Amino acid sequence: MRLSEVPLHRVKLRQLSAPLGDIPQKLRAEFSLSVAPKLRPGMRIALALGSRGINNLALIAQTLVGLLREAGTSCFIVPAMGSHGGATPEGQRAVLADYGITEEKIGAPVLSSLEVVSLGSTGGNPDIPVFIDKAAFGADGVIAVNRIKPHTDFHGEHESGIVKMLTIGLGKHRQAIQMHTYGASGLRDYIPRVSQKVIESVKILSCLAVLEDGYDQTADLAFASGDEIFALDKAFLARSRQMMAKLPFEQLDVLVVDEMGKDLSGTGMDTNVIGRLRIDGQADGLPKVGAIAVLGLTPASHGNALGVGLADVCTRRLAEQIDWSATYQNVVTSGFLARGFLPVVRDDDKSAIELAIASSGARNPAALRLARIRNTLHLDEILVSQPLLDELLQSGRGERL
Repeated sequence: MRLSEVPLHRVKLRQLSAPLGDIPQKLRAEFSLSVAPKLRPGMRIALALGSRGINNLALIAQTLVGLLREAGTSCFIVPAMGSHGGATPEGQRAVLADYGITEEKIGAPVLSSLEVVSLGSTGGNPDIPVFIDKAAFGADGVIAVNRIKPHTDFHGEHESGIVKMLTIGLGKHRQAIQMHTYGASGLRDYIPRVSQKVIESVKILSCLAVLEDGYDQTADLAFASGDEIFALDKAFLARSRQMMAKLPFEQLDVLVVDEMGKDLSGTGMDTNVIGRLRIDGQADGLPKVGAIAVLGLTPASHGNALGVGLADVCTRRLAEQIDWSATYQNVVTSGFLARGFLPVVRDDDKSAIELAIASSGARNPAALRLARIRNTLHLDEILVSQPLLDELLQSGRGERL
């Protein structure tokens, strides 16, 4: 089946929109209530930022730095991103720089290192060693900032958010390796235990949770400290499940993803969107997809193509963008090796898409269920084949452009 036999229609999907509005004003109000009373002039605060492509992250960081200065404290930034950035200080500094997080732009130095301090262990069975970034440990207080959303490896009370950042982010590469040896179920069950130890042992002044809506807009911000961190993380996760952008289909023959990247999702392509996990023992979700073709890798990924193995076909352009050292560092740390496998490579977009169509088992162009998306983070406008267009118009989940 040729691609020319499958007319595609541009549609606008209806996602949940709930933009916050004045982000600095909201931050200032929350900060004055939750953080400012704990500060004393002369304190040195570590601001922990991760590797996710959070909308308005630079604005949030810059505002926080300004508020900390107004309170008479100084601050510095530590990358809290486990094995990302090739698990090197330089690589993690570069990841933050791509998001506009530099000393020149934010007004606070970036102290990037993989050195950690031992906090002992969790106790119990298993008894898990706990580590923390050395620079953060030496500060008078730590503020961790992260977006809350469903995880791409597992589902539980705490997934991708501030609780996870306290463990795998602030624990750097060493903690990331330790945690991933327990597999997906271990991540779900043991991350809260390690985070509890971090909260008890380190001066975690506060955590800032960021919530985004279905259009990647900042929808809410809130601080928490102590055991309230777990309650906030859980509450924002429930809200994120309702808000996050989704594909409104239960079954697709072919899904075409124009670009994947670490700045878009920890797995390059969000498994909650594409429906695939590629983890033994973990069931896939929706939509059920016959074949996935991915065409490019974002520059902000710095060659890290973890998640490329979620696809069946890719382009030669994408294959040549891959830094296998950075990719393998991340995929080996995660323990889910299939996600680093190279799919079948085709020379260009057209041949990659046509191979995906052929391998999907679909035979009738008029009945082909094909969707083409820019990436898994931005799902406001997509291309769909006629059967999907008819379905969207009938359900009211989209409109033709």
